Amino acid sequence: MATNGSSKPLMFLLTGFPGLENIHPWIAISISLMYLVAICGNCTILAIIQAEASLHKPMYLFLAMLAVTDLCLVATTLPTMLRLFWFNSRAVSFDACATQMFFIHSLSCVESGILVAMAFDRFVAISNPLRYSLILTNSRIAKTGLAMVFRGAFFVLPTPILLRLLRYCRVNTLSHSFCVHQDMMKLACSDRRVNIIYGLFAVLATFGIDSLLILLSYVIIVKTVFNIASGEERLRALDTCVSHLCAVLIFYIPLIGLTIVHRFGEHASPLVHILMGFIYVLIPPMLNPIVYSIKITQIRQRILKRLQSSPALCAR
Repeated sequence: MATNGSSKPLMFLLTGFPGLENIHPWIAISISLMYLVAICGNCTILAIIQAEASLHKPMYLFLAMLAVTDLCLVATTLPTMLRLFWFNSRAVSFDACATQMFFIHSLSCVESGILVAMAFDRFVAISNPLRYSLILTNSRIAKTGLAMVFRGAFFVLPTPILLRLLRYCRVNTLSHSFCVHQDMMKLACSDRRVNIIYGLFAVLATFGIDSLLILLSYVIIVKTVFNIASGEERLRALDTCVSHLCAVLIFYIPLIGLTIVHRFGEHASPLVHILMGFIYVLIPPMLNPIVYSIKITQIRQRILKRLQSSPALCAR
């Protein structure tokens, strides 16, 4: 692939499933259905929370933030992925790739921060229920959401700038059907130490601290729960955390898996990179609304109520 000399390449090439180009249309159908589930699920969560005044509480407001973040992540990856599999259009400009990379990583950082806020919400609800509404006011929740957005943009913004300073002289074929920092960086043939050091710093300052805060919150939650005398109340308190724990696992397992693949999987099959990439960008937005719809009684009841009322409205 031609480059413009000593700076950025003219184009990157995205990667689908090598050797399976003849079934890309079928893969495209599957991916489109997964995107449809993610969009419909998160929009349903938002519609129910917006329509039901009884759900205008901290737990559900944080859930709404999570749904908005997932929808933004879907909107970020959907164009290149569907264009690749539906039309076999692999080429993407450096600027477009860097922009997509910025939004993917910043939104991931935002989602991680929201998961921390949700862990704090569960901590306050269980450890100090009498002051729950006084601590988590609407203004504080809004400020928390804005802080997460600014944090994500602040830590990720230097990465496209640093990538632009690198010199690219290899074949500019990416490992995924979307752009991420590790993938773009490894194609450079100039010194990448600054990119590597800053990338590690950004990961530790965001995902590293977030994971420790979530762990600390649950250590205190478990300690508080075991001080509750009634076994039934213990189970009820822990049950309110299940959906959040599932969301944490759904988010962090693909993130860790993709990081390990990029760090240690240089000689791994391209299929491993591709599948881990799909899991990273598709599975959390698709599964989060499903998990919360199943585990949170209030949301499940309202979804069933709307489904039951739909035939009645059609009959009229």
